[in-house]
Amino acid sequence: MAHNFKTYNQQQNWLFPPSIEELIPSDHPVRIVNGVIEQIDLQNLIDSYSSEGAASYHPKMLLKVMVYAYMDNIYSSRKIEKA
Repeated sequence: MAHNFKTYNQQQNWLFPPSIEELIPSDHPVRIVNGVIEQIDLQNLIDSYSSEGAASYHPKMLLKVMVYAYMDNIYSSRKIEKA
C-alpha cells in the first residue's frame, strides 16, 4: 500500500548557502536524536497510516521533533511549535 506522507529532506539546501547541515554543530544533541531514530524500525507504524486524504507528516520526522523537544523539557505542542 502506498503511503501519503508530506516529503521532507533533511539535506535540503536553501536558495542560498548554507545548508541546514552546516547550521547544526557536529556535537549538537539533535544529531544523536537523529541517529537513534533513524535506526528504529517504524514499519508497523508507517503501515498503519492510510494512503487516503491529505498527506501526513512522516512519523520519523515527528518522532524526532517530539524526542528532541522532550530532551529540552518542552512538553506542550504549542511551545514545541514556537521552539
